[in-house]
Amino acid sequence: MNIRHIRNATLVVDYAGKKFLVDPFLSEKGTLPPFPNSARQDQKNPLESLPVSIDEVIGGVDAVIVTHTHLDHWDDAAKDALPKDMKLFTQNEEDKTEIESAGFTNIEVLQEDTVFEGIQLIKTKGEHGRGEILKMAGLVCGVVFKHEDEKTLYVAGDTVWYEEVQKTIAVQNPEIIIVNAGDNQFLQGGSLVMNKEDVYEVHKAAPKAKIIAVHMEAVNHWTLSRKELKKFAQEKDMSSNVFVPNDGESFSF
Repeated sequence: MNIRHIRNATLVVDYAGKKFLVDPFLSEKGTLPPFPNSARQDQKNPLESLPVSIDEVIGGVDAVIVTHTHLDHWDDAAKDALPKDMKLFTQNEEDKTEIESAGFTNIEVLQEDTVFEGIQLIKTKGEHGRGEILKMAGLVCGVVFKHEDEKTLYVAGDTVWYEEVQKTIAVQNPEIIIVNAGDNQFLQGGSLVMNKEDVYEVHKAAPKAKIIAVHMEAVNHWTLSRKELKKFAQEKDMSSNVFVPNDGESFSF
């Protein structure tokens, strides 16, 4: 497989001969307002430009996976760029209806036994924060990719570390895990996605897995930098298994 980190949580995944686009956030740098009640209110989103053109991001894509419809995972630029008949997977009927309202016609709700072109797509649970913030953050999902010719890939999505992530790792035994690890926060409520200690828990649960940390430094409410996570990975002796890519960087497994 080849995994290309585009920006924020946006990924292009070549897996078992098919190309998947995950959580497309394609707006030009600085064209969207900052997320409110959070850091860097003087900086508009996205904080960084796309590393390649939109045409390069979406070229040859066979299917799109939208783990949830928050702006930094599914924006107007993506809605405008993608063909309306593109095969698209999402987490539930509510998100399907929302995406249909943008004109898309080929949407399937992910299940635990979804199959696309011979590739098993297993919807996984996630929690977009802890405690009271969950009511505001709403539902999210992740997805496990499985195929006999590939290693098992777990895209955890916008979730913190909790028992369902641990369960997914134990049951699915993924060899590659992608975590959203910017420790994004509002001024109150704590982490919305994984912080560095959460990444360490993932590593302890899957010590042989390669972990790719994304969703970093791209939107204004991030609190964990790439530099800090890399330093922490060294301190915890997990640098050989934890990758913190720059925008546009690719990995093959």
